[in-house]
Amino acid sequence: MAAVGAWKTLKSKNTLIRRFLSPTRYSNNYHFSVVSTVGKEELLDTSSSTSFTFSSGGAGENVEKRDDNIYVKAPGSSSQRESSSSSTSVTMPMSFMTGSIVGKRFYKQVNTREADDGCGWTVMLDYRTLKTPSKRPLKLPTLALAKAIAAEWEYQQTDGIRPFTMPLMKLACTALERVPLTRMKIIEHLMNKFHQDLVFCRFPGDNDLTSGVLERQVEKIDPLLNWVESEFGFKPVVYSSFFGGKQVDGLVKAIESVLKNTDDCELAAIDAMIAASHSLIISIGIFRGKLQIEEAIELIRLEEDLQVDRWGLVEGGHDVDIADLKVQIASAAVFLGLSRRS
Repeated sequence: MAAVGAWKTLKSKNTLIRRFLSPTRYSNNYHFSVVSTVGKEELLDTSSSTSFTFSSGGAGENVEKRDDNIYVKAPGSSSQRESSSSSTSVTMPMSFMTGSIVGKRFYKQVNTREADDGCGWTVMLDYRTLKTPSKRPLKLPTLALAKAIAAEWEYQQTDGIRPFTMPLMKLACTALERVPLTRMKIIEHLMNKFHQDLVFCRFPGDNDLTSGVLERQVEKIDPLLNWVESEFGFKPVVYSSFFGGKQVDGLVKAIESVLKNTDDCELAAIDAMIAASHSLIISIGIFRGKLQIEEAIELIRLEEDLQVDRWGLVEGGHDVDIADLKVQIASAAVFLGLSRRS
């Protein structure tokens, strides 16, 4: 009843129209707010263009404060007078980083252009410059990466923008926002898991359930371990304990030095690959050009693929896991390559 009364009051004034849409999908509620401030003359002027700002909230508006609100404001609104850049930029909401559908496609053309300071490249949605969730300019190090991210935006359909189809955009936001603020914590976290690296663990050869796995590990993984020894000067320690082992301090320091010498895009890509592969060595192998994407995926799935060959593939399980792994590793590797200046 209160909502009906509020609507009648707003409608009678003809000065502010508010619509609140709260669709529910599965267990998550996604709230989209559309706010348009118009006068009677503006209602009659259908040719006037509007600017779109993805925002984490609106000052002075009685709306629920969520990080995925979308505000559509007409020219001449108070918010635009407060900020001259609101009509020339698009800021992605924080929900972009979590995979929620963040709104309908509101743009027609996607282009790239050089950044205003000449250092890097940006993506343009029509005439608006794309920004990160924290409203930083999406300044990319290479034109190739900018064009690839622009292609992800061009791929979006009219019924909704789906971040889960934009892995390069997500990695770019991570590299620009998360990595600079938490670089040392990221490196510390990765090094804490280094001793339990996937490639250091060997299956026992006398177990019927894992028969054949040890032989494949020796065949496929030993060449990578030999490369590690020649590259960093320390022989990796292999173990069969479920709780892992301990690598020599020299190798630990050498690997940590590699991470510390990366730029933000490189560390973001390595971190993403480790999250998917559970192996810092495999990720550094891709980073240093030792492993190709297909080779890395084969090493990551070595034991599981042998079990699938023996017991069969579970549809909707194994096949989905394989597809997801390929997307995660391939997108991080492509992002890594495109971010490097030639």
